[in-house]
Amino acid sequence: MTRVLIAGLGNMGLSHAFAHHHHVDAEIVGLVNRSGAVSHSDLAGYPVFTDFHEALASTKPDLAVIATYSDSHAEYAIAAMESGSHVFVEKPLATTVADARRVVDAATRLDRKLVVGYILRHHPSWVRLIKEARELGGPYVFRMNLNQQSEGAEWETHKALMQTTSPIVDCGVHYVDVWCQITDAKPVSVNGIGLRLSNEIAEGMYNYGHFQVTFDDGSVGWYEAGWGPMMSETAFFVKDVISPNGSVSITEDGKSRSADVDGHTKVGSLLIHRPEMDRQIDLPDEPGHQELCDAEQAYVLRAIADNIDLTRHMQDAVQSLAICLAADESVRTGKPATLKEATQ
Repeated sequence: MTRVLIAGLGNMGLSHAFAHHHHVDAEIVGLVNRSGAVSHSDLAGYPVFTDFHEALASTKPDLAVIATYSDSHAEYAIAAMESGSHVFVEKPLATTVADARRVVDAATRLDRKLVVGYILRHHPSWVRLIKEARELGGPYVFRMNLNQQSEGAEWETHKALMQTTSPIVDCGVHYVDVWCQITDAKPVSVNGIGLRLSNEIAEGMYNYGHFQVTFDDGSVGWYEAGWGPMMSETAFFVKDVISPNGSVSITEDGKSRSADVDGHTKVGSLLIHRPEMDRQIDLPDEPGHQELCDAEQAYVLRAIADNIDLTRHMQDAVQSLAICLAADESVRTGKPATLKEATQ
């Protein structure tokens, strides 16, 4: 039985807590929430802490699940590993490449499992997309976005996230991680643009961003993300991979609003195009958000039990973060950013 401590009870943290609450090989030994309260009755019986370090010392977990705001990820992950825990940390791994490297170095040095919350790695349709794209062969063009017309509570959540992290970093790491799994090439340069479209967010932060990446095999990619009530519901979901031999595309289900969390991972079908033929793969049994979180946390438990080698997983986590942070740097400076040092 793996003893689990969960820090952060927002949307993702609650989902991870439910995953372990229902898993036969997991025992939740504590929850960490700044308010000291738990909003869901299913979790009401677990000890609740307001301080992560106190919770670590008190519960001595085998696994720490970190789903707090991004600026605490690196500190909490390292503290957990140094206390003897394996770690699952929500994306992004850290808010700087240097801190991301420190977390990975700690996992390697202390022989701890470190899994980063790239939920698409556990989505069968996205796994299939990666397989089909790799079979096409590169170089590739990646075209992806996720814009969200967020209002009310959704907009409040986005404004809270933007206290530390821009949309192109928070969301972009998911899709850039997919790119990294398709091409084994190294990123070379990034060019980003962005705009602050609301006075409700802090000066110096922007809620719309777009960036372009070049790789050393000739592959190129663009990603776009915008949050807020002003965003359009038109063309908010583009997921294309193109190569000289054809293309693979994900179609959205056509039923979800852009800010619907379940809609971010739902897939209508895969469209595979080659000059000699077109093929559509229907995917009727799509997992929902909670099912994906269940699969993600089951993988973490399996990685610990079976001693799965996570070296490539950790390398991809640092590289995808480096690309998105370089894009953020480019937005803020107005100049292209190079990635040679960031990905070595």
